[in-house]
Amino acid sequence: MSNNQVNTPLAASGKEFGQTGKFVMDNQKSLIFITGAIVALLLLYFAYQKFYLAPREVEATDQMHVAQDFWSKKDWDKAIKGDAGYPGFEKIVSDYSNTKAANLAYFYLGIAYLNKGEFQKAIDNFTSFRGEDLIVSTEALGGTADAYVELKNYDKAETYFKKAADKSKDNFLTPMYLKKLGLVYDAEKDYKSAIESYQKIKTDYPTSAESQTIDEYISRDQARQ
Repeated sequence: MSNNQVNTPLAASGKEFGQTGKFVMDNQKSLIFITGAIVALLLLYFAYQKFYLAPREVEATDQMHVAQDFWSKKDWDKAIKGDAGYPGFEKIVSDYSNTKAANLAYFYLGIAYLNKGEFQKAIDNFTSFRGEDLIVSTEALGGTADAYVELKNYDKAETYFKKAADKSKDNFLTPMYLKKLGLVYDAEKDYKSAIESYQKIKTDYPTSAESQTIDEYISRDQARQ
């Protein structure tokens, strides 16, 4: 056997462990500081969630009830601005930012402004909404598209109707938005794309309400081509 030292994998591994240990020893103070900083940040985050954000969430939700009532009654101005000491959705957004209640208030504001004919404000609020609920988030996309239609920005309307149709994939919302997408194509005289949108309703959502009359739209646009 040779007297020369052989660098076996195990020996190399031991050398690496030794180097790691030396690194830890040399940088012990820095590592302790970094670990302490991470722990402190985590404690601050949990404290922020529990002692600041959670109480604000409860308060914001409680404050929204009157605005929601006005909204359900289609009293859009009071829903937006509030009344008799109760805040409207605008104030909820302003005073309770970063809460789920404020995020939902964006959706309510989008619907309210859409019905008031203030379409750019509707778009601004709909696109500020970040929802997890599938139906509400789909309706926010569809509402954005509706507002763009009113502004005659058909390219943007197409984009958002497509997003809305792709988002839900259900028998109610998807065919409704596919039909609206077809109507936008009709407004642009893009009858081929309109027929494709209508045909998708007939093929993929045959039991939907829109499917019952969609042949009329297909026949009309086929005659226009």
